[in-house]
Amino acid sequence: MEDKILNTYEELLKFSNSILNLESPIIDSRIEDFENKIEYKLPKDFKYFIKKNNGFSLSVTEVYGIGKEFLNSSLDEIYDFEHNEVGNPMPKYFLPFSPDGYGNHYCIDLSRIENEICPIVFWQHDYNYKNISEVETCNKNFVEWINEVMIEWTLGEYNFDGTEK
Repeated sequence: MEDKILNTYEELLKFSNSILNLESPIIDSRIEDFENKIEYKLPKDFKYFIKKNNGFSLSVTEVYGIGKEFLNSSLDEIYDFEHNEVGNPMPKYFLPFSPDGYGNHYCIDLSRIENEICPIVFWQHDYNYKNISEVETCNKNFVEWINEVMIEWTLGEYNFDGTEK
């Protein structure tokens, strides 16, 4: 898995900074503090990326960072909001990390962690799930999600240098 994580990170870095935005690395204990707050361990692939770049975006796809500098768009603020302040709260073990722009989120399903890896699900904020198994599992892990949603989808519209296709 470590090779896949490194290869995906290197592939992401091939994009021009005209469409790739990378925040600063995390050099303090905010990841561990966040894990303690939500009472779940984050998967190793997600932690690797968020530690390297505390929040990042490629074209229109964003991954939240952790900390006060992100104001209401911080991972911890979004987590609190999506679990406590919305009409259709998600289960506590869903970690919303990327918005789709329509009120929905890609989430890490922390309840299904195995070998420090979790699947990615897509939570529709306006759908009344009768059973949690109705929530769509999109990807086996965060690295697979980055490869598909961030890299492949972006390469469908842009070149690595940021020019449109």
